[in-house]
Amino acid sequence: MSMTNYEACGVIHQFRGDALITNTMSAMFAITAVSPSPLNLASVPLMGGASGLGLGLAIAQPGRKVFVLDGDSSLLLELGTLAQIADVAPANFIHFVFNNGIQFSGVANLDRPGRKLDFCAVALGAGYISARRIGTPGALAEAMTELLEAPGPHMVELTITPPAKFARQTPQPEFPDLQFQRMAAEAEAMMAALGTTR
Repeated sequence: MSMTNYEACGVIHQFRGDALITNTMSAMFAITAVSPSPLNLASVPLMGGASGLGLGLAIAQPGRKVFVLDGDSSLLLELGTLAQIADVAPANFIHFVFNNGIQFSGVANLDRPGRKLDFCAVALGAGYISARRIGTPGALAEAMTELLEAPGPHMVELTITPPAKFARQTPQPEFPDLQFQRMAAEAEAMMAALGTTR
């Protein structure tokens, strides 16, 4: 069983409250559409950076929940952050991995290497408090209350329906320059919303 990016982000939106959200790749467009907020921070073009940014926010804002909406390929680039997150053990940290088995979702649609990799096992091995795999919006909604109440860090691997691959008849669209400038703009907006300065 699986769900779409938008279904997963819809559930996350219902439970986010004032949580800070770092996001990347497949989750980025969905969370922006479903839960627009100055408390969202995209990590593109820093691919693989969502978990590290989230850890920094969790340390700086211990009174708020921090949700990391990571991509499976993105996390593969920065698996070392799992060890650092587990060492710091931020109680307010929930790490969602949008696992669709595709690399560069929305760009080249290549199959992701390490298709047998168990992100939950890796997170638990690193020292996360809990890890679970969830494949439906209903199951995610059921899990959210417990995830929000129990101290983290928590790993939630979401089984996401892969997008259709691009073909000659449906070529990939060109990315606007704004896509690669959004991280700076969103960082400025988040600092303003939190009342912090450079």
